[in-house]
Amino acid sequence: MAQAWKCSGLRWTGGGPVLAWDGGRRSALTWGKRVAFRVADGGVRTCVGARGHMCPVRAAVPGRSTGARCEECARLDRAHSVAADTIADDPRPYHVYLAWFGPGMVKVGITAEERGSARLLEQGAVCFSWLGLGPLMAARRTEELLRAALRVPDRIPYGEKRAVRSRLPASAAERAAEVEALHGRACALTAWPESLRREPCQVVDHVGVFGLTDLPAAAGEVTELAAGSGVNGKLLAAAGPDLHLATGRGVVVLDTRLMTGWDIVPSGEGEDVTVPVREVRGVREAGGVQDGLF
Repeated sequence: MAQAWKCSGLRWTGGGPVLAWDGGRRSALTWGKRVAFRVADGGVRTCVGARGHMCPVRAAVPGRSTGARCEECARLDRAHSVAADTIADDPRPYHVYLAWFGPGMVKVGITAEERGSARLLEQGAVCFSWLGLGPLMAARRTEELLRAALRVPDRIPYGEKRAVRSRLPASAAERAAEVEALHGRACALTAWPESLRREPCQVVDHVGVFGLTDLPAAAGEVTELAAGSGVNGKLLAAAGPDLHLATGRGVVVLDTRLMTGWDIVPSGEGEDVTVPVREVRGVREAGGVQDGLF
């Protein structure tokens, strides 16, 4: 019987995306690589725990959950999350950024300066620019200012990001245009916190990093894994937690967060995609300002 591994998610490194596994093992992902695995027969998806600690009861979690945490571990994880706005005394400086995911889809967010652009890669931002740098609460107030004054969201659903990746503007200048315009409008606001230093607009483009050039449209996206089901495809691109795979069923997008909590084993030669797949959903109308295993 093949040894089973537990995936701890997709990580972005200086050398590109890698799949991380419990125990420290990593599988580098390169374009054209065959991604082939199967969920162990009879397996049950279990909670991945929180803040580096195992779930004390090894609770079962739903296959469609991207967090792979039980209710108690999810609460503990969120209680220590900057995103949940529950931490006010973090002494680290924070960047405020503008991230673009496709036409009409710009969001504002914050990330610790020490993390660099890791947060933008994790979200699948096609391009981005820093907007300001300062203490956490000043960064938070600036984020709220942009949401209120310019109607810029702080969240864009992953389904909408996936739906536009194969039809992005061809030139970097076109992709940067919305970020540049919004950056100028944001800097013209007068209510910025004094402790936040404004940053110049310098748009960073991730199309090459993600492998999105000439990406074929996705036919479907994996909705969940299940015991005994598998995935087999050639890697075309990766953005955020998503892998775009060429399969016998067309291009299929796999959110690698669905892999966590399962026992994963290598799949045999010639096996096809046997996990549940649904048609890629469309994009909402833009509004507001955006008026071993492999």
